[in-house]
Amino acid sequence: MNHRNGFNPLSRTASHRRAMSRNMITSLFRFERITTTKAKALEVRKAAEKLITRGKVDSVHNRRQVARYISDASVLNKLFTDIAPRMKERNGGYTRVLKLGYRQGDAADMVILELVDYKLKSEDDEKQSDSKEKKGKKVAEKKSAAKKTEGDEAEGK
Repeated sequence: MNHRNGFNPLSRTASHRRAMSRNMITSLFRFERITTTKAKALEVRKAAEKLITRGKVDSVHNRRQVARYISDASVLNKLFTDIAPRMKERNGGYTRVLKLGYRQGDAADMVILELVDYKLKSEDDEKQSDSKEKKGKKVAEKKSAAKKTEGDEAEGK
């Protein structure tokens, strides 16, 4: 029976489980989508949802509590400034688990753990980002050419 067992120990020591959970939560917030086993995803989801709920209120106390799980400052900032505000209207259920099938080597049940509002990059998005990069390069080239001509004019005087 599984009465009053609060979590799945995942056949790991406490320190290994804690480190793995923190790494997976950080990766989830960084990439907004990770592939892992079903058991790990269900455990990580519990902690991740609580952290997103804390992230909705940006206070020093909440940042310090969340920083216990996320050691990367950029990911911590992303949680409070980008992810949590997107989830402001939701009352929970911030993550989704999508089944992938079984892993080849050990037949472990594999899943994708992602944030609910995660959007795949489509071909249109990629084309737009490429065109923006090209425009940025052209603008930079024009500026550098303008600086060179100004420098040449100054030397000629």
